[in-house]
Amino acid sequence: MTTSEPNVDPRAVGAAVSDDELSVELADGRRLSVPLAWFPRLLHATPEQRANWKFLGDGQGLHWPEVDEDLSVAGLLRGAAAPGTSRRAV
Repeated sequence: MTTSEPNVDPRAVGAAVSDDELSVELADGRRLSVPLAWFPRLLHATPEQRANWKFLGDGQGLHWPEVDEDLSVAGLLRGAAAPGTSRRAV
């Protein structure tokens, strides 16, 4: 019996930030959504600042230059909130 390994590619290929959620689309088709409350800099940023993001590396993370926020895809997949914040949605 043979089994096939899933095609896992945890690189970001897109992102969107709403008033309460960060959604990241991954190269392997997964979509990850996390509460914005986990990231106070993004939570308190303006919609324009939230929309101004860039990829880090080849999609290993995301960077918001106006609010000095960097998030790694690996950290998002682990459920890592910003230091000093709760993982609970507020």
